[in-house]
Amino acid sequence: MSTANWVTTTITNGTSLSPAIDLADYGYRPIAIVMPAAWTAANLTFQGSHDGSTFNNLYTSAGVEYLVTAAASQYIILNPADFLGVQVLKIRSGTSGTPVNQGADRTLSLVIKPY
Repeated sequence: MSTANWVTTTITNGTSLSPAIDLADYGYRPIAIVMPAAWTAANLTFQGSHDGSTFNNLYTSAGVEYLVTAAASQYIILNPADFLGVQVLKIRSGTSGTPVNQGADRTLSLVIKPY
């Protein structure tokens, strides 16, 4: 049985996008996000990359931006199948059309599991 681990990332004060998280380095897929206790209200969207240099916004097969409803102090379950093929991931506060800058540094924990 494989166990889950986590990696933290910080959306810095006045920005809406986290640094890149290289999931390939870990050989993992995201299964949950743990939200910080303080969070400037916004849902989460993502950017993904297959090579670590070209990032695109993540969309569902229906052509809708992949969105996770989020709030402070939540443990949000993700479907790891939704991230198949994503080698490197960025987490955004808000949407691509309406990003939400955070009011302070916000550290999120991405729970990851081996695939």
